[in-house]
Amino acid sequence: MKLPEWLSEAHRPTRLERVGDRPLIDHLIKPLARFLHVAAAGGVVLLACTVFALILANSPWSAPFADFWQTQVGFNVGDFELKKPLLLWINDGLMTIFFFLIGLEIKREFVLGELRDPRHAALPAAAALGGMIVPAVLYLSFQWGQPGERGWGVPMATDIAFVVGFLALLGPRIPLGLKILLLTLAIIDDLGAIIVIAMAYTSDLSPLYLVPAAAGFGLVYLCNRIGIRSVPVYILLGAGIWLAFLKSGVHPTVAGVILGMLTPAYSWFAGHSLANVAEGVSQRLRLDQESDAKLASFHEAAYLLTGAARESISPLVRLETALHPWVAFVIMPLFALANAGVAIDFSALGNPIAVAVTVGLAVGKPLGIVTFSWLAVQIGLARLPAGVNWKAMVGAGCLAGIGFTMSLFIAGLALEGDQLTAGKVGTLSGSALSAALGMGLLVWFLSKKRKSASEIGTAQSTVSDLHGSKKLSTANPSSEPKGKR
Repeated sequence: MKLPEWLSEAHRPTRLERVGDRPLIDHLIKPLARFLHVAAAGGVVLLACTVFALILANSPWSAPFADFWQTQVGFNVGDFELKKPLLLWINDGLMTIFFFLIGLEIKREFVLGELRDPRHAALPAAAALGGMIVPAVLYLSFQWGQPGERGWGVPMATDIAFVVGFLALLGPRIPLGLKILLLTLAIIDDLGAIIVIAMAYTSDLSPLYLVPAAAGFGLVYLCNRIGIRSVPVYILLGAGIWLAFLKSGVHPTVAGVILGMLTPAYSWFAGHSLANVAEGVSQRLRLDQESDAKLASFHEAAYLLTGAARESISPLVRLETALHPWVAFVIMPLFALANAGVAIDFSALGNPIAVAVTVGLAVGKPLGIVTFSWLAVQIGLARLPAGVNWKAMVGAGCLAGIGFTMSLFIAGLALEGDQLTAGKVGTLSGSALSAALGMGLLVWFLSKKRKSASEIGTAQSTVSDLHGSKKLSTANPSSEPKGKR
C-alpha cells in the first residue's frame, strides 16, 4: 500500500508488522464468539429448513417438490454449454463456497488457533481420527461386500452448525475447553471428509483439466505474494479453477477448500500502524482546513485511512466475517431444503444401509472419539482441557455424531436411488439419536459436576473460615474488637 509523501515519518509504520506480533488472544476470542453466535443461529434455521423439507416430501406436493430441484439451469456461450439441475448447482456450486469457508477455518486453526501448537492439537486430532475411523469400520462391518459398501464415508462427518447450536442451548454449563475441543475436532473432521471426497469419490478423472486448475492456483498464490487486493481478480480466478475441477472429475468443492487455505492469514498493517496513519491523516486534515486546501486532498486522506483500516484486518478474517452469515443463513438452509426431503417410512429404518449409517454415527462416533482420546492421554501425547472429565467427553462424543450436512453431502456422492434414500434416512435417524444422547448426557454429567463442585467449594470455604478464625484467635487474642471485650 503506497503512502503519500505528506504523511510524516513520525506517523509512518516503521515496518509492515504481522498480526501475529499482537497478542494472540485478541484475534481468537472475538472471532470465536462471533462464529459461535452465527453458527448457533444458523443451526436453528438449518433445523427449520430440514423439518420443512421433510414435511413437503411427505405431503401431496412431494412430486412437484422433487421435480423442482431437477429443473435445468445454465447458459450457453457459443459452442460451450453449462447446464445442470438446480440440485447440482447447489451441491456443486453453492457448496463450494461452504467448503471455501471450511478451508478458511482450517487455515486459521493452523496459523492462529488450536492447531498451531502441537500440544494443543494432539487431543482434538486424536479424537477426530477416532471419530472417522471407527464409524467407517462399523459401517463396513454391516455393508462389506454389499451394494452399499461404497457409502463407508457417510458416518464419518460432524455437522459443526448443529453441534454449536446445541452447545448454545446448554449455555455456560459447557466449559470453554470443551467448546474449543469440539469446534477444533469438527474442523479436523471436515479436513478428513475433504480428503475422503477427493480420494474415494472422484470418478471419470480427466487429468488434462487439472493443468489449468494448477495454473490457476499458481496465479492466486502469485497475486497474494505481490499484494493484489482486488476481490474481482480472485473471483475470476476462482471461477476458472472451479470450472476446471468440474470438468476434471474431481469434485469442485475440493477447489474451494484449497482456495480457502491459500488465503493470507496475516494483515498488511498491524493495529498500532493503523493508529499512526490515523494520527497523520488527522494532522493533515487540520492543516488543510487552515489553508483552505482543495477537496482532492481530503479525498486522498479519506481513501488512505479507509485503505489502512481495511488492510489492518487479514483477508482471511474479512472473508470469514463476510461469508459466515451467507453460508449459515442461505447456503446451508438451501442445501437442507434440496437434500433432506425424504419420504418417512418407518420400515426404511430397518434397511441395512440405514442401520449401518445410524450405528456409525450414534455408536461409532462416541466410541472412536473417547477411545482415541483416552489412548492419547494415556501415552502422554495430550491431556484433557480444564474442567473436562471423561463423562463430559462421552457426552461430547455423542453430540459429535450429528453428521447432517457433510453426511448428506457424501451420501449424494457415494450412493444413488434407493441406496441414497436409505443413506439419508440413516443420517437423519443417527443424527437425531446422537443429538438426544449427547444433550441428555451433557446435561446430566455437567449438572452433577457443577453441584458437586459447589458443595465442595462451600465445604472448603467453611473449613477455611474456621481455620482462619482459629489461627487469628491463637496468634493474637487481644485483637478482638473492643465491643466484644
